[in-house]
Amino acid sequence: MATVLLVEDQRTQRELMAQTLTQDGLQVVSAADGREALQKLQETRPDVIVLDVVMPNMNGYELLRELRRHPDLAKVPVVVCSVKGEQFDKHWAERLGSNAYVVKPFEPQDLVGTVRSLLRRTGR
Repeated sequence: MATVLLVEDQRTQRELMAQTLTQDGLQVVSAADGREALQKLQETRPDVIVLDVVMPNMNGYELLRELRRHPDLAKVPVVVCSVKGEQFDKHWAERLGSNAYVVKPFEPQDLVGTVRSLLRRTGR
């Protein structure tokens, strides 16, 4: 079973996203911000990371930058999932190393489809 690290500060949104991914047969580990995500990454190595941009303590761009600097995490696919849907936001996420971008609000199948596509690309 593939594991997804879900990094989302809004509890209700995090729970809904986790439920959507779990119902599709994925194991979900959740974190409320970038700092908590880094702590969780000491315990588990996810197959995909889904992260929000606007979060307290460490935003999604800062987390993405940190992930790409870390040798063990640099190849883990990252989906940025944010209300920030302008072309600039997507470009910035891609420049920092994201593999996909999903704009909120989204249809559940869009998130699941994006995660599954990245898992197929990595052979998971």
